[in-house]
Amino acid sequence: MSPTPIPGTWQVGDDPGQRHFVELKGNGNQGFVLESGAALPSVTVAFESWGQLNQSRSNAVLVLHALSGDSHAARPKGPGHLSPGWWDGLIGPGGPIDTDRYFVVCPNVLGGCQGTTGPSSPDDENTPYGSKFPTITIRDQVVVETALADELGIDTWAAVIGGSMGAMRALEWCVGYVDRVERAVILAVSAAASAEQIALCSLQIRAIKSDPAFAGGDYYFSAHHPWVGLSLARGLGQFSYRTEREFDVRFAREAQEDEVPLHGGRYAIESYLEYQGQKLVRRFDANSYVVLSDAMNHHDIGRGRGGIAEALSTVCARVTVAGIASDRLYPLEQQFEIARLLPGDNEVHVIQSEFGHDGFLLETDAVGEVVRSALQR
Repeated sequence: MSPTPIPGTWQVGDDPGQRHFVELKGNGNQGFVLESGAALPSVTVAFESWGQLNQSRSNAVLVLHALSGDSHAARPKGPGHLSPGWWDGLIGPGGPIDTDRYFVVCPNVLGGCQGTTGPSSPDDENTPYGSKFPTITIRDQVVVETALADELGIDTWAAVIGGSMGAMRALEWCVGYVDRVERAVILAVSAAASAEQIALCSLQIRAIKSDPAFAGGDYYFSAHHPWVGLSLARGLGQFSYRTEREFDVRFAREAQEDEVPLHGGRYAIESYLEYQGQKLVRRFDANSYVVLSDAMNHHDIGRGRGGIAEALSTVCARVTVAGIASDRLYPLEQQFEIARLLPGDNEVHVIQSEFGHDGFLLETDAVGEVVRSALQR
């Protein structure tokens, strides 16, 4: 028997790897009431899916992207996608997240710029929210994801999986919705944003806001967008995502091609960071970068729950925790803290990588083994 269609025109299993949209109304006339006290009357969510939902709706896996990711986690490459999925090596037939076995859903996050409601989306007056877009938190994002699950008719996820900002949301799912998550895989994250992590995100936010073209966030009808500020913010982020050793091996003190640094040219590492910034500028909205970075700063699994230890002690899901040995942004001790405070005797799967925090995206084989093992537990 085929799955029962969800409300609207899209049906579970339609067009794998293609982006779909659903409008969610939240709770009654108030819409989605945020932690800040502000409200969004409705939220459009962009999502992609792979595989088929079984008749009992018990085989659904939620994959959650990081800061600059989106719903396109895996192939096929389709309209609107300039590149393959960001976790292509993990999601697919016979893969660690086996689409022959699981129905996999990846939504674009609230506050994003790839189809889900964010600062560039139209408000009630049909103009971009811009500076009017409210402060959001990781917890607010998960509330929207629960509404999406309800719309899809999924009461319980077989697994919720994410790294970095995606892992923040996976933790929130485990704590805030204990009866809706059977398993979780938490990669390269902390239970609450540290002072250093807040400092880094805050500097990136300041870089964007200091760009004269930012115009307080209301630049959408201008010929100039804050591309310089966004590029600089991305360079700051990229510096923290990788490692000193990788930079030394790849770039050392080499000049960029035939440029002469002593006479105004660039070092190769400077060119690399500029390139990373330029790549992001072509596909990402500066306001979304600000809003999502701010949400990451508010990440605290223990807020209003008696602290981190109390919050994590309530988790019922079987949680697999993994970290990257060379991660200087979310160092291993933060994953060990999560594992220690979760119920039961939990190990931390340590992934060796030269790529630092980005290892959760780049070490496909090692991460895949962790995920495959977690789903087979």
